[in-house]
Amino acid sequence: MAKTHESRHAFESTLKTFNAGSGKSSKGKYYSLPALAKQFPNVNRLPVSLRIVLESVLRNCDGQKVMPEHIEQLANWKPNAERMDEIPFVVARVVLQDFTGVPLLADLAAMRSTAAALGKKPKTIEPLVPVDLVVDHSIMVDYYGSKNALDLNMKLEFQRNKERYQFMKWGMQAFDTFGVVPPGFGIVHQVNLEYLARGVHKTKGDVYYPDSLVGTDSHTTMINGVGVVAWGVGGIEAEAAMLGQPVYFLTPDVVGFELTGQLREGVTATDLVLTVTEILRKEKVVGKFVEFFGEGTRSLAVPDRATIGNMAPEYGATMGFFPVDEKTIDYFNGTGRTKAEIEAFEAYFKAQGLFGVPKAGEIDYSHVVRLDLGSVAPSLAGPKRPQDRIEIGHVADKFTELFTAPAAQNGFNLSADKLDRPVKVHINGEGETVEPDDAKPIPAGAPRNAVEMVANKPAVDDAASSIKAADKAVKRIEGRDVELHNGDVLIAAITSCTNTSNPSVMLAAGLLAKKAVEAGLSVEPHVKTSLAPGSRLVTLYLTESGLLPYLEKLGFSIAGYGCTTCIGNAGDLLPEFNAAIQQNDLVCAAVLSGNRNFEARIHPNIRANFLASPPLVVAYAIAGNVRKDLMTEPVGKGKNGRDVYLGDIWPSSDEVHKLMKYAMNGKAFRSNYEKVDAEPGKLWENIHGVTGATYTWPDSTYIAEPPFFDGFSLDVKQPEGQADSPYAVHGASVMALFGDSITTDHISPAGSIKESSPAGLWLKEHGVQKADFNSYGSRRGNHEVMMRGTFANVRIKNLMIPALPDGSREEGGLTIYRDAEGKATKMSIYDAAMKYQSRGRATVVLAGEEYGTGSSRDWAAKGTQLLGIKAVVARSFERIHRSNLVGMGVLPLQFKGEDSWQSLGLRGDEVIDVIPAADLRPQSDAQLVITRADGTRQTVVVRLRIDTPIEVDYYRHGGILPYVLRQLLAD
Repeated sequence: MAKTHESRHAFESTLKTFNAGSGKSSKGKYYSLPALAKQFPNVNRLPVSLRIVLESVLRNCDGQKVMPEHIEQLANWKPNAERMDEIPFVVARVVLQDFTGVPLLADLAAMRSTAAALGKKPKTIEPLVPVDLVVDHSIMVDYYGSKNALDLNMKLEFQRNKERYQFMKWGMQAFDTFGVVPPGFGIVHQVNLEYLARGVHKTKGDVYYPDSLVGTDSHTTMINGVGVVAWGVGGIEAEAAMLGQPVYFLTPDVVGFELTGQLREGVTATDLVLTVTEILRKEKVVGKFVEFFGEGTRSLAVPDRATIGNMAPEYGATMGFFPVDEKTIDYFNGTGRTKAEIEAFEAYFKAQGLFGVPKAGEIDYSHVVRLDLGSVAPSLAGPKRPQDRIEIGHVADKFTELFTAPAAQNGFNLSADKLDRPVKVHINGEGETVEPDDAKPIPAGAPRNAVEMVANKPAVDDAASSIKAADKAVKRIEGRDVELHNGDVLIAAITSCTNTSNPSVMLAAGLLAKKAVEAGLSVEPHVKTSLAPGSRLVTLYLTESGLLPYLEKLGFSIAGYGCTTCIGNAGDLLPEFNAAIQQNDLVCAAVLSGNRNFEARIHPNIRANFLASPPLVVAYAIAGNVRKDLMTEPVGKGKNGRDVYLGDIWPSSDEVHKLMKYAMNGKAFRSNYEKVDAEPGKLWENIHGVTGATYTWPDSTYIAEPPFFDGFSLDVKQPEGQADSPYAVHGASVMALFGDSITTDHISPAGSIKESSPAGLWLKEHGVQKADFNSYGSRRGNHEVMMRGTFANVRIKNLMIPALPDGSREEGGLTIYRDAEGKATKMSIYDAAMKYQSRGRATVVLAGEEYGTGSSRDWAAKGTQLLGIKAVVARSFERIHRSNLVGMGVLPLQFKGEDSWQSLGLRGDEVIDVIPAADLRPQSDAQLVITRADGTRQTVVVRLRIDTPIEVDYYRHGGILPYVLRQLLAD
C-alpha cells in the first residue's frame, strides 16, 4: 500500500469553508463529510461516532500512515460485515491521570536518556499533540468526617508524593506540549468534561476539526457525553499517540441503543446507568461502539449522558457515545466556555450534518438495543461486579443468598450459622491493640480515623489536636464496645468521576441529608463517611444551595478532590475492625457512588461492595447495614424514637430541579479553572524539580529509569532461527491457571502494599518504613516495586494450587514452582518468576473468559513482561489489556470453540510450546503443544490475538515503545 503524499489529492475536493461564528472574519475551513458523501453515499447512513472517526481519517490522509484506502474502507462500512480492516485514528490530544501518567512520563524520560546515549538530540522525543496530566489519583481518605479533613489529607498527599510531583515539575519544563493540572482541582474525567474539552480545534491554517482523544484511564469515555470520540488506552498506546502514531483499531460494530420514555419520579441517573450496564454486559458489546439515539436520549442532560458514557468499561464497550445537540450547547454555556468557542462548535457540527440526536431509522446500526426509561427502578450493583444490578428492595435478600453461595456464583461461601452471629469489638484508644500483619501499636492520643494512626509519629504536624478540634460534631468511638455484623456498612463514600460530575444526584444527596438531619437521623460511628467531589465546583454549588452543612453533619465532609474510594484510596479501617473481620470471617460492606467494586479494590478486608447513587450512599450510611430492606424497613430512628422511612427523606425531582441553577454557572467555572495556571496553591508551588532536557535519575523508591530500553539498538534484532517459527516459545512452564473474570486489578499492582509481600520486603530493604509505603499506584514510576506486585492481589486465586480440605481455594499471588529436577514448591509468583528467569526458562499463563477486564492498567502488561511471561492463553480478552500485552511483546492467544485449560485437563505441571505462524499473520492459527508430566504430548489449535498488521510490527520490534523510538530516531 505504499503511496506518495500526492495520494491525499484524491479527496482534496472535500476541503470546504463554513461560517464559524458571528464575527466578520469567522470563515473557517473543514474537511466536509457531506462532500465526501457525494462519492460515498453510504456516509449519510453511518453512525455519528464513525463519521467523526472518518473525518480524522480524511483530514489526516497523507499517503503514508493514513491511506486513501482507509477512507474508502470506512466510508463503505457495513453494519454486519466481517471486521478485518484497521483504522488509523489520529487523535487531537491525550489526557493522563497521575497513576498512569507518571510511568508514561518515566518512559518518555527514558527515551530521551536512550537518545542521548546514542548521540541523538533528546528533544527529538517530544509530544506532537497536546498532553494534559491531571493529578487526581494520589489523594487518600486518611482523615474524614471533619471540616479540616481536606486540608489534612492534602498535606499528607504532598508529604507522601513529593518525589513524584518533583518529577512532574521536570516534565512540565522539559516538554513543550505537556501540561499539568495540579492536585486539588478534581478528577481527570470531570476536569476533562468541564474544562479541557473545547469542542472543536483548528490548525494554523484555520482548518477546524472535532475534539477527540485517548486517555490513560478506562473511564475516559465519560467525555463521550458531549459528542467527543474518545476511549481509554494503556499508557504504552497513549505514548505512541502523543508521539505521532495513529491509534489503530479494527473497524468496529456499532450497537445502537434507543432510549424512549422518561424516568419515573424517584429514579436517578445512577439507576439508569446501572440498568444500561446490566443490559449491555449481557449483549456482549466488548470491542464495539455503543451509540445512543431516540427521543429518550434527547431528553437527557449532558451530566446524565456523561454518567452513562463513563460506565462504558463496565459494560465492555469501547465507547458509549452521545451525539452533539442543543443539550450539549446548554452544557457548554453552563460550564463557562466562551461565546466564540460555542458558536464555532455548533456551526461546525451543523456544517458536517452531525448536529442532533438521530431518530429511529435514520442510521444503520449493527444491532439495536432498546430501553424504556420508565421501566428503570432504584438499584444498586454488587457485591463484586458493576454489572450485577439489584433493585433496592432485593438487596437484603441477595446478600443473605450470596453469603452461603459458592465463589463461582459470586458468593462468599460461608456457612449459614455465621450470618447472624455478631462480633463484639472493643475500640481501645490507649495503644494496646495490635493489627495483624505485624502492624505497630497505636500510640495514645493518635487520631482514630487516620491510616497513620499505626505510625510512631503523627501524619502531619499536630495531627491529633487538629482532628480533636475538628471532630466535635462527630460521634466518637474510642473506649466503646461495638458490635460488628455481617452486612455492616463500614465505608460509605460519595466518590468517583461517575456520579460526582452529575449535579442532579449530588444535589439529591444533599437534599436527602437535609431531610435526614431535620428528622433527627444520624450516622453510626462505625461507618467511615467521605465526600470526594470530582471538581471544586461541586463544593461551590452544594455550599450556595445550603446543603453542604447537612452532609457534613452526617460525616460527609469534603475529604479531597480526586479519585479516592473507587480506586482503593479509601484509607484504612480501624485496626480493631481489621482484626475482627479477619479473625471472624465477617462479610462487611462498602456503599459508594463509584464505577468499580471488584474484589479487594475498595479495601482488602471489605468483601461486599455496592455501587449506588449518592443519595443512596447517604441512606445506607444512616441505615448502617445492607441487610436492612430500605423499601420496607425504617432507615433509622429519628426524633422521639420515630421510625423514619426512605420515602420520608427522599427528595422529589422538583426539589432537585429548583437547585440546578446553582450547578450551571459559567462565570464560576471560568473563575475556578483560571486558577490552574495562576494560583494552584502553596503546596504545589513549593514543589521544585530538576531542569533540563534529560532527567537526572535520582536514587528513589518512587521513580526509577525503566528497563524497557536496556540493550536498545536502532536495528531490530531478529529472533534466533527456529525450525517451526522464529517467534515460537519452547519449553515454557505454567506460571498460573486462572478462572474467568481475572481483572487488571488482580494482575496489576493496586491498593496498599502488604509488609510481607515481595514489594513490601523490597521497600523495607531500601529503608522505607511500613507507614511510608504509600500505595502501589503512587509507586508506578518504579518498576522494582511494580514487578514485585504483579499478580500479588490478595484475592487472586491461582487454580494450579490444590484446593483446601473444605474445597475452597487459597488466595493471593502464589504459584507452584518446579525446579530442574521437578521438585514442586509453593511460593510467590514474583519469586518463582525470578527463579525461572535465572534458569532461562520461559513461562506462560492460562486463563478463562474476560481476561484483563477493568481499568486500563498498563502495568498489568508491563509487569507480565518483566516477570518473563511470554504468552497468555485465555478463553477471551478485554480489549485494552489484550492490546497492551502485544504492546509489551507478550503473545495473547485465545482458545477456540469450547476448548479451555480445564477441558484439556491441565494441572500446571505441563511443559508448553507456543508456535505462532512464522509471519505472525493477524488472527491466524497457532499451535499449543502440551507435554504432560508422563511424557504424552497433545497439540491444540488456538487463535493468535495479534489483531492488526501494525500490532505485528509492534511485536516484531519487541513492543510498541521500541517501535516508536526507532521511528523517531530514524527520522
